[in-house]
Amino acid sequence: MSKTQQIVLVIGLVLYAILPQFLKSYGVYLMTLLCVYLMAAFGLNLIVGYAGQMSIGQAAFYGIGAYIAAILMTKMGVSFWFALPIAAIACFVVGLALGFPALRVQHHYLAFATLGFNVLVFLVMRNEEDLTGGTFGISNIPRPSIFGYSLDGALPFFYFAFVSVILLAAVLWWLLRSPWGRAFAALRDKGRAFAALRDNPIRAESTGVNITAYTLLAFAIGAACAGIGGVYLAALVNFIEPGQFNLSVSLLMLLAVIVGGSGRFFGPVLGSVVVVLLPEWLRFLQDWYLAIFGFAVIVLMVYLPGGLLSLGDRFKSGGDTR
Repeated sequence: MSKTQQIVLVIGLVLYAILPQFLKSYGVYLMTLLCVYLMAAFGLNLIVGYAGQMSIGQAAFYGIGAYIAAILMTKMGVSFWFALPIAAIACFVVGLALGFPALRVQHHYLAFATLGFNVLVFLVMRNEEDLTGGTFGISNIPRPSIFGYSLDGALPFFYFAFVSVILLAAVLWWLLRSPWGRAFAALRDKGRAFAALRDNPIRAESTGVNITAYTLLAFAIGAACAGIGGVYLAALVNFIEPGQFNLSVSLLMLLAVIVGGSGRFFGPVLGSVVVVLLPEWLRFLQDWYLAIFGFAVIVLMVYLPGGLLSLGDRFKSGGDTR
């Protein structure tokens, strides 16, 4: 990352931290929701953008994390701080269990496998009423406190989620630039080029990269990120029900990754802004806002197939988007 990019990043974070001070409660809620959504989107970008696998089941892990936290906190009296790692580890393990057989197939076959998993999890959430509350969901989910300071207010919880997503992003940034992460992105370290798993798996394997193991770990880590996001979502809205984790949510998460720029670290940030905030900004159009939103996404995909962050590359190449 260049010095200019670092300055832009810092300015953006500062502005995002200050803006909620001037918004009403719903505006603060949307900005908090964007932070929560980003946790799952960052994980999906690791799977789709870096490991090169197509997953349409991220909302299932999002929901698993949310329900585990909700059940532990409301029915068992477990603290948020214990529920969070339990949900993350559970999603990681489920991701490994699903990924081991599912990653034997590739591309659209894997997409259908994860799609089926999402539908299965949704049906369990809806029909296992004794455990999940069924269509009535689980309510009265508490928000955490830090050193005795309650995060019940909109602003305190926003800053909590904001700092949390920055920490999660920092961990993923470090991971992708570690020796392990170089199996997923074509990075240079002291003049040595490492093969990119998502772009050239045969070359990657020839350099000693265990494709199956690395891809499986990417899938599991991405699932854990979604589970963490689910825990924060449950605490944010204080109520969860199956409709919050259906197939359309997985598709929106995938849309956020692709629109922002799949395989680009900050792609999910711009993509999530488009998916979460753009529909709200267009609500003044009343009945037409969803149609305009859909049209805007189509235009983006036609003229910027590499995502919003590919704009810089387009200018460098003289407007060629290929």
